[in-house]
Amino acid sequence: MPFTQADLDALDAARKQGARRIRFQDRDFEFDTVDDYIKLRNLILNDIAQQNGPQQIRQVRVYTNSGWGK
Repeated sequence: MPFTQADLDALDAARKQGARRIRFQDRDFEFDTVDDYIKLRNLILNDIAQQNGPQQIRQVRVYTNSGWGK
């Protein structure tokens, strides 16, 4: 089962409370270090991003006549 935004919010709340173990659906996760927490958080973020599909990238260009680069 994919991760949700609620799972990410629960992870952040558990970390703020000092928890070292958290359960999502049927999976248990334990983080002993901050790196473990960051890896789990990135895993959840990547899973959420994949569910949303590719995002459209908007490019903005700024032109000026201020004399920069002359």
